[in-house]
Amino acid sequence: MGNWQVDGAHTSVSFAIKHMMVTTVRGTFTEVSVTDVDFDTDHLDSGHVTVKIRAASISTGEARRDGHLRSADFLDAEMYPELIFESTSIEKAGAAYRIHGELTIKDATRPVVLETEYNGVVPSPMGGLIAGFDARTKISRKEWDLNWNVALESGGWLVADEIRIDIEVELVQPAQVPAAAGAA
Repeated sequence: MGNWQVDGAHTSVSFAIKHMMVTTVRGTFTEVSVTDVDFDTDHLDSGHVTVKIRAASISTGEARRDGHLRSADFLDAEMYPELIFESTSIEKAGAAYRIHGELTIKDATRPVVLETEYNGVVPSPMGGLIAGFDARTKISRKEWDLNWNVALESGGWLVADEIRIDIEVELVQPAQVPAAAGAA
């Protein structure tokens, strides 16, 4: 079943990371596109997906921090405008799935695994179908050369290494319009 399109109003990529080792900062990327998505609802493990995230769309609710995250210290959004995830394989894992793929941040590409739940497919009230997925992973920011940090007097670091990533995706497959009789 091809021809799936992302519903941006019902899709989110969010992250969480420890700050000063005691609190959690959360944020989102507000511009996410899912391209080259292809899957059969009966055989999800044969699917493929590419996700592109606009680096400059990072938002933590704090303008100064967001500017720093867009800078060369972190995402370098001007030089590297997109974060890209491309699946390489999908495996069934009990009732869930593991989407194996390559995540590119800046000029570094590393393997990641998205622990994924398929929430099913339902008919859309507008015609066509809607499918939903939730995925999560954890990455080490140092593996993508996101090394900026400040040592704390009390020990530890201002920004933790581990980033938790949560993804919620709603895909829409528009109703198939039959060809008009006699049309070429």
